[in-house]
Amino acid sequence: MNKYRKATAWLVAAWFTTAACASALQLYRNQSNRIGIAVAISASLPIVAFAAWYSLSGGFRKYVLSLNARTLTYIQSWRLAGIVFVILQAYGTLPAIFALPAGFGDMAIGATAIVAGRLAGPKHRNSFLVWQWLGMADLIMAVGLGTTARLIGGQGVSMAPMTVLPLSLVPTFIVPLLFIFHLICIAQAKRWNRLTAAAPESRGNDAERPVLSQPIAR
Repeated sequence: MNKYRKATAWLVAAWFTTAACASALQLYRNQSNRIGIAVAISASLPIVAFAAWYSLSGGFRKYVLSLNARTLTYIQSWRLAGIVFVILQAYGTLPAIFALPAGFGDMAIGATAIVAGRLAGPKHRNSFLVWQWLGMADLIMAVGLGTTARLIGGQGVSMAPMTVLPLSLVPTFIVPLLFIFHLICIAQAKRWNRLTAAAPESRGNDAERPVLSQPIAR
């Protein structure tokens, strides 16, 4: 289990470094009113790689299912930073067709992340899953609007700022990482023993904690 923890840490660090260096070299730079194919590829490849590793490696899958779903959900509270998109739109730096839905969507998910984290357990399994799916939908919507802004909004404000530092790290690193966190939480929730949800409420959170950090034996 420890080897997967170390390997994952190194891979995430290498992923961040690659995205930052590519941005510094302006490999993602795009003057048209969209984020471009290069950014889209960089955003999707890590998700595809994670899905493949999870499917093909039992050891990695066991490690992923041992992660704390509550903590991964709490991390989504950083999406309150979506207010930056709204502010940049107000100053005419980003187009409203992208900035407003993406910004307010992120803020809604970020503002409810702490509550959603407390739902992480068999008793509130369905509500927890709904929130995770909504969080994923928000990220997909943001990327979709970013890539189609020119078609929807015409020749308005350019999406070019999203293709250079520091904003380029949002679609190439932050978005796919948070998307993967959602996938992990959903995979864990689907394995939670439904029978545990019917346990007496007096057992409280202590009865749920082992489920959050360890896969259920079949």
